[in-house]
Amino acid sequence: MADFYYLPGSSPCRSVLMTAKALGIELNKKLLNLQAGEHLKPEFVKINPQHTIPTLVDNGFALWESRAILVYLVEKYGKTDSLYPKCPKKRAVINQRLYFDMGTLYQSFANYYYPQVFAKAPADPEAFKKIEAAFDFLNTFLEGQEFAAGDSLTVADIALVASVSTFEVAKFDFSKYANVSKWYENLKKVVPGWEENWAGCLEFKKYFD
Repeated sequence: MADFYYLPGSSPCRSVLMTAKALGIELNKKLLNLQAGEHLKPEFVKINPQHTIPTLVDNGFALWESRAILVYLVEKYGKTDSLYPKCPKKRAVINQRLYFDMGTLYQSFANYYYPQVFAKAPADPEAFKKIEAAFDFLNTFLEGQEFAAGDSLTVADIALVASVSTFEVAKFDFSKYANVSKWYENLKKVVPGWEENWAGCLEFKKYFD
């Protein structure tokens, strides 16, 4: 069983938990208290020099960056390739959505909310516009689509729903993005591990109450 260093409130960590659930695999979950500096201990830095979460250690093989972990888990443990199809074009679209999640959508969350939550900085209206732009893009991607990349659930949906659910507990109102709202409501019903994802969101929500 692979060791999984994580925090339940972390969106990238939750995407890995949902992917593991979709694959029917168990992870040996190891909570890492960042506020206590556990990620900076020499034994963890030896595993992951960037000392970030999530970090997976699978039979001695260490990997970090959540979206890389999602792909690795599907390629190693997937009974089928449905979550990350082998077709180059389908896979390319999934990769694009994963990079969009990392570099645009989730990044917009971090840039706007983290300075307020962790540094007590005032809200930056320019950073808020980047959130709106990211949701506009996602809304466009989902036009006429039930899923984010193709016609079935993939790791793209899992990564994106982890991020979007975090926006929900941060009280960002995305109801005006009709395609996103419809996709999100459907994902809540069909994505494996939604309950654990939402429990983690509620843990993270304390920063916004």
